[in-house]
Amino acid sequence: MSLDNEIKQLIIGCLDLEDVSIDDIDSDAALFGDGLGLDSIDALELGLAIKKQFDVKIEANSEATKQHFYSVASLVSFIESQRA
Repeated sequence: MSLDNEIKQLIIGCLDLEDVSIDDIDSDAALFGDGLGLDSIDALELGLAIKKQFDVKIEANSEATKQHFYSVASLVSFIESQRA
């Protein structure tokens, strides 16, 4: 499974988005607000799940973190940069 789809699956699983499939999530669309419509509580849960699954450090409340969590594509870039 690609990292892209792995993150989408993680989003669906950790946030119990039963009516959403991997194909429903656009990699470049915003995860919050007008995009997928996630909120700050979802962000916390997703952050913990990503930290646990991919063993990356995420700074809480930093502007950089907000950028990383903008979309699935930006999360992929962030995780790949942490692994390098």
